[in-house]
Amino acid sequence: MAMQAYQQKAAGLAADLRSRYAVFMANSHLTGGQKLAVHYFTAAVVLFMAQLLFGLLAGLQFIWPGFLYEILDFNVNRMVHINAMVVWMLYGFIGSVYWFLEDESGVPVVGLKWGQLAFWVLTGAVAVVVLVYLLVQVGSGNDTSLWFINEGREYIEAPRWADIGIVAVMLVFFYNVAATFAQGKWSGIAGVLTLDLVALAGLYLAGMFYATNISVDQYWWWWVIHLWVEATWEVLVGCIMAWSLMKLLGVRRQIVQTWLYIEVALMFGSGILGLGHHYFWIGTPEYWFTIGGFFSALEPIPLVAMVVHSIYDSGVHNFKNSNHPALAWIIAHTFGNFLGAGVWGFMHTLPQINLYTHGTQWSASHGHLAFFGAYATINIAFFYLAVQQARGNCWMGGGLADGWRWKSALALLNLGVMGMTVALLIAGYEQSFIERAVEGSTWTAYFDAQNHPWFVQAMVWRVIFGLMTIAGGGLLFWDLLAIGKTETRKAAVINLA
Repeated sequence: MAMQAYQQKAAGLAADLRSRYAVFMANSHLTGGQKLAVHYFTAAVVLFMAQLLFGLLAGLQFIWPGFLYEILDFNVNRMVHINAMVVWMLYGFIGSVYWFLEDESGVPVVGLKWGQLAFWVLTGAVAVVVLVYLLVQVGSGNDTSLWFINEGREYIEAPRWADIGIVAVMLVFFYNVAATFAQGKWSGIAGVLTLDLVALAGLYLAGMFYATNISVDQYWWWWVIHLWVEATWEVLVGCIMAWSLMKLLGVRRQIVQTWLYIEVALMFGSGILGLGHHYFWIGTPEYWFTIGGFFSALEPIPLVAMVVHSIYDSGVHNFKNSNHPALAWIIAHTFGNFLGAGVWGFMHTLPQINLYTHGTQWSASHGHLAFFGAYATINIAFFYLAVQQARGNCWMGGGLADGWRWKSALALLNLGVMGMTVALLIAGYEQSFIERAVEGSTWTAYFDAQNHPWFVQAMVWRVIFGLMTIAGGGLLFWDLLAIGKTETRKAAVINLA
């Protein structure tokens, strides 16, 4: 009886969610591009929750290695966790651009049907790839498996057919954006965004061929992992954040576009040479030690500028705005971007330090805070901007009904990720000391480090804070569905001219 009641309740909740989604999409005040953006946002939130779930499973397997053995092994959980993260963030960025594209250009999206088709192609491909990850990951690698099962490269394990699909979707996305701006208004944001989308599609090609020389193969692999994710994504985030600041705080366009140009110069100028901090251990010449270490230090500069700028603009307006959740997440983004990508990244970038920290949980510590701080936060901020407009530009400032939900989600997600970051940093420090400094990077040293009480305790704390993060993700999901539904006050409309 209890199980039957539970199933009925679950079915009722699912029906309610479908009904809310249908009503949401039926709103006549949403443009074609914004309706497409809602599809991307919905898929992004679902993948975000999947990322959290598989991350928790992988974390539990650090404590209990036999957990789900030969059912969902650690390598599969970790792979789905990381790839879900990459894909949901990309969905969020694409959705954000489609959301403001018509507002920024002043004309409907050109080739919208192609954009809609690309969404379903991408989503279908993601579903197939995830099923293959979960069900078909045993056996020897060969040319067939490279094309249809797993390409074998860490972080970009998607099979070759999926790689081609990703590039095709990016090209359709580029066409939608470039053609729309060509027919409508042109702005600094339009120029930077269009240029960045060329790199977004082009740089991914660097990971779509195989080299028998491991140094050459790793060299081009880093062009995808570092420049595709860190450079093109950062510039894309800069465009999204520039528009968001104007929308939220009425910031002058000249100010945000100036910082956007500086960010482009530093990201693509120092970013390419800063790639050298990944070349230390793949057989490249020794001069990359100096070049990579120095230019990597320049990359956080635009991040610091965005921190100062956002806080200054918020202070000038006395934090008076009609969307407190979005502003709070933008502030979280600026600090998280600076700390995660900047401070935590530079902590182990210099070769003298990286000698001991490379490949330890220190890297995972940096990765968790950097991806959350630099990318997840700005996506969540934009989700709230979109929800506000979709619900008739409702008031989402002070005195909002059930405001505890978004505040609790903000606190739990940020505290959870920061807690995991510190736990992983402690584990990485312990590995660097025992495995690298004391015992000289032997197999025995590797296992000695992972069996040390500090490492084990850090992994336990990582799971505890992971549960906190999942609780925050659940509250966020609930709040995005419910916020503003009963609000009758209207927000002020800001002109972005």
